[in-house]
Amino acid sequence: MLIIFTTISCSDSFLEQNPTGVADDDFVVSQPEALVTAAYASIGNDHYFYPFDLWPFGNCRSDDAKKGGRDENDCDNFHYFEISEGVNSTTGGLDELWYQLYIGVARCNAALASLEDEQNADYSKKEVEIGEMKFLRAHFYYKLKILFKFVPFVDETIKKEDYIKVGNRVYSDDELWSKISDDLEAAYAILPETQSEVARPTKYAAAAYLAKVYAWRAYPEGDETNTFTGEINTEYMQKVLDYATIVTNSNQYDLQPDFASNFLPNADGGIENGIESIWSIQYSDNDGTKFGRLNWGDALNWPQGCGGCDFHKPSQDLVNVYKTKNGLPMFDDYFETDYNYATKNNDVDPRLYHTVAMPGYPYKYDTDTIYSKSWIRNSMIYGDYASLKECVSPNSSKYIHVDPFYATSTNRIELRYADILLLKAEAEVELNKNLDDARTIVNKIRSRAGDTSTMSLIKDWATNCNISTYPSEGWTQDYARRAVRWERRLEFAMEGQRFFDLVRWGIAKEVLTPFYARESSISPYYSNAKFDTDHDEYCPIPYNQIQFSGGTDGIYSQNIGY
Repeated sequence: MLIIFTTISCSDSFLEQNPTGVADDDFVVSQPEALVTAAYASIGNDHYFYPFDLWPFGNCRSDDAKKGGRDENDCDNFHYFEISEGVNSTTGGLDELWYQLYIGVARCNAALASLEDEQNADYSKKEVEIGEMKFLRAHFYYKLKILFKFVPFVDETIKKEDYIKVGNRVYSDDELWSKISDDLEAAYAILPETQSEVARPTKYAAAAYLAKVYAWRAYPEGDETNTFTGEINTEYMQKVLDYATIVTNSNQYDLQPDFASNFLPNADGGIENGIESIWSIQYSDNDGTKFGRLNWGDALNWPQGCGGCDFHKPSQDLVNVYKTKNGLPMFDDYFETDYNYATKNNDVDPRLYHTVAMPGYPYKYDTDTIYSKSWIRNSMIYGDYASLKECVSPNSSKYIHVDPFYATSTNRIELRYADILLLKAEAEVELNKNLDDARTIVNKIRSRAGDTSTMSLIKDWATNCNISTYPSEGWTQDYARRAVRWERRLEFAMEGQRFFDLVRWGIAKEVLTPFYARESSISPYYSNAKFDTDHDEYCPIPYNQIQFSGGTDGIYSQNIGY
């Protein structure tokens, strides 16, 4: 019996059996719809330790926000980014973020390989879903690119087992951007103008993303420096204008009349997937799963008084930026006197009350829930403010307790129409072709922010709002550039964009050095902060990824300065 068992157990037919529950490659390739669904699932597969909205990397590294939490040692990996010191290839969260974004890439590649396979030639959704997968792949690569600069580009023609053979310096900086824009241009050519399912991108979503990609390419850095060379690439800047104009001329999008609508769930009077949302990440609850498809990336960001961990804290500098004089920004002296939320010692842009929670005011428009200093976890280190845009009221049905944290099922706008409007204005300014159009765009956004008929949510306490539009007098190219860049900060504060704008424009050190000095009076740890050019603009390639690729003698090259 032993001899018979040994003979059978060692036969080829026995060894070639597929494990139970594991699909073979032929079966997987035959399931394009399932693979497409898996790729879509990746866009929400983040976590507070590696959030896809990039709040630690786009906000806390900038002059907009501080890490928050208990103290500097609470999620200290994010603290190193906020002071631009101590970041290295083993800094926590970087490897996980890289890995999860590449999971998204790999799923897009698997779906594309299936969609392009001959056996699925008659699949009815083939062409459109190829466009969707190229859009999603570009979405993941865009985030990888602005975080790490040099990353390996793998597509559906490369087998998964061969990913490890592709180095991160195969392509130059601009060539890598070109690979991303190629995907988006292919998606733009294929995708329909509208989709019945809002999670699926459209032709105009691809155009909007192209405007964002070309907005990076228009400020060339080169391969051996991380700093804008100082000479605009007008061909690429024209592409920004062209693709942004396609979106604005589509008649499918506009600014929401009420700024608040973009940052509230439908259940609380918001308008998810509304007219300002070009493409949003969809979240859900009560969907048959244990917790729902919740936004875990922002789970740390509620104040302690709501049961949160009090991360993602607006800076005093950001609050000061909202001060106005005769309704216009105080470009040169906004920081000389701090805004006092208790005495309202200055007129302000009303967007302050949508962006920053301040003691004594309703939290997230909820008059039954007043934000107070007792909600603050450590005001001695991080000041008195809390973030608002990504949060909901603790009384909201969309504030969901998942012990020991809370999360929300509110959708997150990934491509907002206001962003594309301001990129269009930026292109008009840099090309110096139509400064009046740029002024019209900026004034349209400012007019929305100051429309008293849509201020019902804040009108009872936002009594010191004063916002005006820019006059034509004095609207030179230099002044217009300053106004457009300022408007981007006001409009998108705490939305994960600020640091990346500073890097794109090549002014990160210029802006952050004086910010560290000013903010150190509130948060003393900024006395240890120092931004180093050609180093701190990008994250290091994670240590684990370098080891997987062969170590220091492998095919990955570390970013300069690390």
